[in-house]
Amino acid sequence: MQRDSLVVTFLLGVITTLILVVLMAEIGLFDEEDDVMQYIEVRDFARKSFVRDVSPDELVHMALDGMLRGLDRYSRYYDVSQSARLGRETEGSFRGIGAVFQRPIGEGRVLYPLPQSPASRAGLRVGDRFLTLAGEPVSDLDEQEFRYRLSHPPEDKLEAVVRGLDGKERTLVLQPGPVIDPTVRHVQVLDPERGIGYLSISSFSVHTAEEFDAAFQYLATRGAHALVLDLRGNPGGVLDSAIAIARRFIPAGRIVYTEGRGEEVSYQAQADQALYRGTPMVVLVNGETASASEMLAGALQDHRLAVLVGTPTYGKGMVQTVRHFPRWGTRAKVTSSYYYSPSGRTFERSAEPDRDYGILPDVSVALSEAERMTLWRYQSDYGPPPEALDALARWEEAEGLDLIAELPRDPELTVALDLLSGKHPPAEPLD
Repeated sequence: MQRDSLVVTFLLGVITTLILVVLMAEIGLFDEEDDVMQYIEVRDFARKSFVRDVSPDELVHMALDGMLRGLDRYSRYYDVSQSARLGRETEGSFRGIGAVFQRPIGEGRVLYPLPQSPASRAGLRVGDRFLTLAGEPVSDLDEQEFRYRLSHPPEDKLEAVVRGLDGKERTLVLQPGPVIDPTVRHVQVLDPERGIGYLSISSFSVHTAEEFDAAFQYLATRGAHALVLDLRGNPGGVLDSAIAIARRFIPAGRIVYTEGRGEEVSYQAQADQALYRGTPMVVLVNGETASASEMLAGALQDHRLAVLVGTPTYGKGMVQTVRHFPRWGTRAKVTSSYYYSPSGRTFERSAEPDRDYGILPDVSVALSEAERMTLWRYQSDYGPPPEALDALARWEEAEGLDLIAELPRDPELTVALDLLSGKHPPAEPLD
């Protein structure tokens, strides 16, 4: 048995080394035999001498993660679970049925299905109450069991009986599948009289531009002709999606350009894509507005198509290239270039000594800590999709409920509305 254990340990070491060699070759960071031998010697020393047992997988992950983290503060190596989370953020989807429930969730009352979700395709509606799952009464299940059965149905599908707001019962067959994780949220007309719409973008996935178009069209049908675009708390994401949204407003000229080890890459406006040109706009930003969201805000600011309100942005002016390694279910992210605004500004906070911001807003307004936390909680919720708003309003009226969360007190938003209404903020006193 001891000999078998030694053989297995030896084989695991060989396999681990081969995986590491292939990964290193694919990433292209080094390919010389001396480098690989150096890793093997240090790995073997660590496994024999460290105070506890360390698995080969742990050592591979630590080696690759340390290698990429040593490049800069943005480059990373992601193991299988981390890679799945990164994939959800960038690909903009997850697996499930795609329904948001009224709390307490264990009561099985649906607030709304997410657009284009399995729940929506199965016919789940605003206000439906689950009565049974696979023949078992929902009243016999606690919240944890209810959620588990929805996400882990037998044979990958689930028969459910629901009762709608009209009192009628229906039998549905739910089949979990890919669900678009909404990044455009809280779409609403804030000032119907002046036609001012509002929406927030939580991050940029591959679906954000199409979500934005749907939201903008909804606001337009409700009479909005001006927009408050909220990028506060947006850490960035897929650069192409942010560029696509910039092109909706910028009819000509440069949007952003990048410089790295290769040639400069410039992204230009395209007149036929500037569907919303001329829209009066205020963009809300703060210290958590970063990367692709800074690019969008900076492009609109440089072209003088929007006023930026809030506090200085984070200052991340680097572009990352993400590569998926399907054989191991992992991903790597490496800084590949720096990007610059149309006027040549870099948003990278490390570009200048003592700089701790990216973009300065045109109008500075700060929230208190309490206001900031309340806003963060509000923005963290999905917010109902536009197509669910009318049904939710009828449900609220019929049962005297408050189902749609209202925007919290927000001095930055107040200034944005004043600007779009033609009012000017009071001048700050001179030092």
